[in-house]
Amino acid sequence: MATVNIYLTYNGNCEAAFNFYRSVFGGEFSFFSRFKDMPSESGTSKTEDAEKIMHVCLPISKETMLMASDVGSEWAAQFKEGNNCAISINAGSREEADRLFNGLSAGGQVTMPIDNTFWGAYFGMFTDRFGVNWMVNFDAQP
Repeated sequence: MATVNIYLTYNGNCEAAFNFYRSVFGGEFSFFSRFKDMPSESGTSKTEDAEKIMHVCLPISKETMLMASDVGSEWAAQFKEGNNCAISINAGSREEADRLFNGLSAGGQVTMPIDNTFWGAYFGMFTDRFGVNWMVNFDAQP
């Protein structure tokens, strides 16, 4: 069964925002990485993005994870406060991920086709036909 979480995007101030959220919610980051931590073969890490946050997770309850990243320089022009939120679905199987991705993205705009990633997940992103941003993820080994 899929779980749903909140995914936020920032334009260079993700670390400050998540340190603030951690001060309010408490707890520790369950994942924290910078763009410079990406493998070089991914081809998406630029020097000006090296210290930006590639991905951070903060558990805010037993069921809910607050997740985020900074935009890389190639996506910064499209960044606008207000469009920096997505619904992130963590599917229970690859088949469920495909079903949800294909169903919800129908009539929308795929921004990252669902596929295997360098971080080991099966992942894709899109904006649905109603303008809502979504991410679909399946981790074979959570």
